[in-house]
Amino acid sequence: MNVLTHPPRAGLPALEDRPHAVIVGSGFGGLAAAVRLGARGYRVTVLEKLDQPGGRARVFREGGFTFDAGPTLITAPHLFEELWEICGRRMEDDVAVRPLDPFYTIRFDDGETFRYSGDTDAMRAEIARLAPDDLAGYETFMAASEEICRVGFEELGHVPFASISDMLRVAPDLVRLGAQRSVYGLVAKHFRDERLRTVFSFHPLLIGGNPFSASAIYALIHHLEKRWGVHYAQGGINRLVAGIVGLIEGQGGRVRLGAPVQEILLEGRRAMGVRLESGETIRADIVVSNADSSVTYGKLLPQGTRTRWGPARQRVAQWSMGLFVWYFGTKRRYEDVGHHTIALGPRYRALLDDIFRKKHLADDFSLYLHRPSASDPSVAPDGCDAFYVLSPVPNLLGRTNWEAEAEAYRRKIEQRLAETLLPGLSDEIVVSRVLTPQDFERDYASLHGAGFGLEPVMWQSAWFRPHNKSESIENLYLVGAGTHPGAGMPGVLSTARVLDRVVPDPDQLVRSHVGA
Repeated sequence: MNVLTHPPRAGLPALEDRPHAVIVGSGFGGLAAAVRLGARGYRVTVLEKLDQPGGRARVFREGGFTFDAGPTLITAPHLFEELWEICGRRMEDDVAVRPLDPFYTIRFDDGETFRYSGDTDAMRAEIARLAPDDLAGYETFMAASEEICRVGFEELGHVPFASISDMLRVAPDLVRLGAQRSVYGLVAKHFRDERLRTVFSFHPLLIGGNPFSASAIYALIHHLEKRWGVHYAQGGINRLVAGIVGLIEGQGGRVRLGAPVQEILLEGRRAMGVRLESGETIRADIVVSNADSSVTYGKLLPQGTRTRWGPARQRVAQWSMGLFVWYFGTKRRYEDVGHHTIALGPRYRALLDDIFRKKHLADDFSLYLHRPSASDPSVAPDGCDAFYVLSPVPNLLGRTNWEAEAEAYRRKIEQRLAETLLPGLSDEIVVSRVLTPQDFERDYASLHGAGFGLEPVMWQSAWFRPHNKSESIENLYLVGAGTHPGAGMPGVLSTARVLDRVVPDPDQLVRSHVGA
């Protein structure tokens, strides 16, 4: 795999003499950007408004239980390993990462299951059990996914799309790969069984997309998982956050918590620092925003700043769904439940239509159930289990009043889990907490409470997505789910890799200032 990295530079000037990079937000995109910029010779300050780093990847601890608030699995772990390698260290010395097998179990509404893994023989056996006539379709689909992954992720995932010519250059490949088709449309071309069409098309939901409208380019996820596996960090994903913060601090960088940014400061059309909500001003040579692109352009720039991605553009954009997440601990263990379970409801297309188009909170749901204590007893007290269950729901462009609806909705999920996967659940719960789209809007500044920012449709991907290097403001750069290539941990880590191509080396930046 062709990976563009900048090794640690020898002979760097004293830390206080280096150009200053200020990073707004400490999600994985911002943290990865800090490591990469620090290795290239920048003095780095990361500003996080919450009381802990990680953004959506923060952690909740209560009653001896540990809950990852957001991401729960690792794909493409080499992207994390690169960050340690850039610092001349080994990730395994700080974080223990273990592969999962199966990746997840998919439970259909009638109780039938499908164990999804990276083992080709095991997958063929599962398909033969459910729909043997689709075995040939599985082979052709995985070959298509491999080619899409090679182009869409390995070749283009870390390449900036700064101009329309960049998009036109790859357009023939995208058309050849069927990017204009939806993920479900591509899957349906290869599978006839509706259960398998669901199994192989739901993955865009992991990055905020509707399988019936997300570009088929996102079918790359299947090969990405097969090639690099699905992994779990012992102790939780928060261990990765802590490890990367340690890398930043080891470079001489700083991560400041409880430091919400109010405004990106400009001199003309050049970013020159930030102002915190406290009134403190921090000068910078470059500003990297890990805030959602809608917030960067709609709220953080001075009022009246004209940009391509301002409020007018945001009003016509399509946004990902909202997320309802319930974290709970039980005083018993459910040994029959695996690490990851996708519990499907009675409807698929119609439920997604309710969520994405009608923005109506339906009575039924499909659930993603995470039981980390299946692999890692350290996240729960002895004899107990830690759980996280996620339900895709409409974002706040719908009319759901979550203050009134949250508890009733949680109880519906509790009842459904008790009837299917977790018998007697109501009597076993000892810790409980929920996050709704309103919490996403408040805690993460997610416009409309959208769990993943912009929806990954073709006209909001690559060049059509907010660019990693701002077209409007000099020395302003974007990382995270709101820019290219998009959401999901491989995506946000790749946004930081793009900076290697668009952010000048510090000595070049100094020379440009001297000549200004």
